[in-house]
Amino acid sequence: MAHPTAARRPSRRAALPRALAAVAAVLAAAVLGGCGSGGSGGGAESATPAASAGPSFPVTVVPQNGRVTLGHRPERIVSLSPTATEDLYAVGAGKQVVAVDANSDHPSNAPVTSLSGLTPNIEAIAKHRPDLVVASQDSGGLVSGLRKLGVPVLIEPAAATVDDAYAQIGQLGLATGHGPQAAHTVAGMKSAIAATVKRTGAHHTGLTYYWELGAAPYYSATSSTFVGQVASLFGLKNIADKADKASDGGYPQLSQEYIVSARPQLIFLTDNGPSDGGQSPKTVAARPGWSGIPAVREKRVFGLDDDVASRWGPRLPQLVAEIAGAVERAGAR
Repeated sequence: MAHPTAARRPSRRAALPRALAAVAAVLAAAVLGGCGSGGSGGGAESATPAASAGPSFPVTVVPQNGRVTLGHRPERIVSLSPTATEDLYAVGAGKQVVAVDANSDHPSNAPVTSLSGLTPNIEAIAKHRPDLVVASQDSGGLVSGLRKLGVPVLIEPAAATVDDAYAQIGQLGLATGHGPQAAHTVAGMKSAIAATVKRTGAHHTGLTYYWELGAAPYYSATSSTFVGQVASLFGLKNIADKADKASDGGYPQLSQEYIVSARPQLIFLTDNGPSDGGQSPKTVAARPGWSGIPAVREKRVFGLDDDVASRWGPRLPQLVAEIAGAVERAGAR
């Protein structure tokens, strides 16, 4: 993927997806209604057959890099994307994975190597004798380089919507011979998210929030981004929306004065990991002028799991649950 925040928030983790603008009502319908279509990288074309397809080959899928036909079930998969790694294990293809990139830290039993999805080394990848490589972006001539070696590649970019995330899981299930389990995984995700939204409520329009990707400078994510759409499931209002410009792609840089004057009632930190800035409710409260922000004053600053918040795979229900917990806590006051 294009790592939309890479230049703004240095991190060893996968960056948050660059999203297409979409209204919250459409997203809610997609999640709660179980729609299976998506628009990121063409993956949705393969999501529907994945629900019913068995492990019969050859199969053809349509990732971002175009149509790819797999003549047999891949038995030596290399993943260069932390989200794809999680997807592969979730659909039951874990035993077929022989190597993953250095940032793929979940699940814990994934065969982590020094491989990089940002700066791929074709020779190093080839040493694992893969019969399928999955990545989030075509960096460094990855697709063309492996094509010369006869190795198929699936480029599964950052999901623009929740539906795109579901479609990628379905596509990877189809490509690896685990279509039914992929469909089961997606159904479980939809069910868990729907239950969380139903319990917490989807109409918290009076709650404003600030989503922090990085501090000093302060970068945020608007409602048009993947995570912004997830927060919109609860009806939350994003303070960054008014500051967004076309050139920001949904990830504007905010001034400290802007954030303080916007007075968000909730603050979500995704720069709280050791490699992401180490921010915490305590460090936020110590920022000059921030003590008067309602979120700080009412102790509504929440450090999210930065791995889960920066990926769009099978742990998405966990992110939804974390946001729901914050909303419920705010409503209890």
